[in-house]
Amino acid sequence: MVVELPDGAVVTGRGLRGGPPEVEPGYGLYLGGARRRAAHDAALTWPHEWVDWPDFLLPRDGGAAVRLIHDLHRRALAGEAVEVACGGGNGRTGTVLACLAVLSGVPRGEAVAWTRAHYRKHAVETPWQKRWVLRFPANDVS
Repeated sequence: MVVELPDGAVVTGRGLRGGPPEVEPGYGLYLGGARRRAAHDAALTWPHEWVDWPDFLLPRDGGAAVRLIHDLHRRALAGEAVEVACGGGNGRTGTVLACLAVLSGVPRGEAVAWTRAHYRKHAVETPWQKRWVLRFPANDVS
């Protein structure tokens, strides 16, 4: 599903279990562990990065995840066709989209609701994912 952020950046969010994307992106950020990466990495022929992020939890390396989310936002603002995806496309993908909403100017306390209204109503699945969005650093961390 294509999401246009308030600052005009466009990001596609999806679940990897749903098959390949309808349109090949210029860059992808993928969220999952070693098994998901092994199952999908060969099919991802475009430039991409992985965040080691277990289902229903938070990224194992929060700093690296923050840097990659900021990079994804920069790419989207520059007009690059980008996507973010996890297994089902709800919790982890929704969390990243909510963080992107924060980067685009949505107040932290409203970012989960904004994401649910503009992406999927079940986006951001757990209380700790919601807290991560509330604490997401909006300043550039490069």
